[in-house]
Amino acid sequence: MTSAAHMSPPDGDVADGDWLAEVERVAAMIRRRGFELAEKHDGGYLIQACSSAEILATLYVRLMRLGPPPANRTPRPFAGTPGPGRATQWGGEFNGPDVAGADRFILSPAHYSTAVYAALIETGRLSSDALDDYNSDGTTLEMIGAEHSPGIEVTGGSLGQALSVGVGRALWRSRCGDDGLIWVFVSDGETQEGQTWEALQSAAAFGLGNLRILIDQNGWQVDGPMATVMPVGSITEKARAFGCAAFEVDGHDPLAIVAAATSGPEDAPNVVVCRTDPRRGFPAISGRTDAMTHFIRFRPGEADEMRASSPLYSGALTQ
Repeated sequence: MTSAAHMSPPDGDVADGDWLAEVERVAAMIRRRGFELAEKHDGGYLIQACSSAEILATLYVRLMRLGPPPANRTPRPFAGTPGPGRATQWGGEFNGPDVAGADRFILSPAHYSTAVYAALIETGRLSSDALDDYNSDGTTLEMIGAEHSPGIEVTGGSLGQALSVGVGRALWRSRCGDDGLIWVFVSDGETQEGQTWEALQSAAAFGLGNLRILIDQNGWQVDGPMATVMPVGSITEKARAFGCAAFEVDGHDPLAIVAAATSGPEDAPNVVVCRTDPRRGFPAISGRTDAMTHFIRFRPGEADEMRASSPLYSGALTQ
């Protein structure tokens, strides 16, 4: 690996030597909040919180340079779709001001929004009681987030599209001489979408070294395991073939994520494929092998079994 031109310093007040412990704490709380919301609402995208916890925690604690959170960290109720006389609600404000020099974060798979809300809370960008209204009528904290939801920059619910937005924003910043980075979180299921590869090809063609793409390779998509629905082969090798600097790491290793995300040439987009375990923190999910794992609904007694067997509830906030 070679040193990249862009290296975002840690955001916030976390001292340099303490960031790894903070990442582990935030990751553990992302999983716990994901589990408790799924239990409370009779279902949810839990495995996505389990697989992405260290990726999101590392982004928010260590990698991204976002700038200060909004003065009012309590999200407003949903005001309705934008229109004449109605201001646009933009959840991106919870990722700091959209100004030159500040990084931007784009979540592509909108069903990961629960994990993003939890990351925002644990890093002080969203009020601690914000999830009390989660997925209720009139709230912006929806189970599948949109551009009005906290931390969500663009609506990407159709999947495979938000990366193209990230490419456009990175190209605009590059041509404006703005050194802020564009970070895009992508799920591996989206690599089954052709637009994802068109976006990577464009990013490489434009030499967008200010674009960072982290892919959660948890092996699942909505209809079940990717390997049985439609295998995609090596995402890392394909990204390299499209002209990107691509690295493959353990997605639960914050040190490896940081090292990969800050490496590569200055004139190529950086892709970090993060191999993850969708059952991380809740080994009792291992009995699940069907498509209902993607959006989990607990069978009778299952939530109690998962809590009892989880190291997250054994006293130490790890795993």
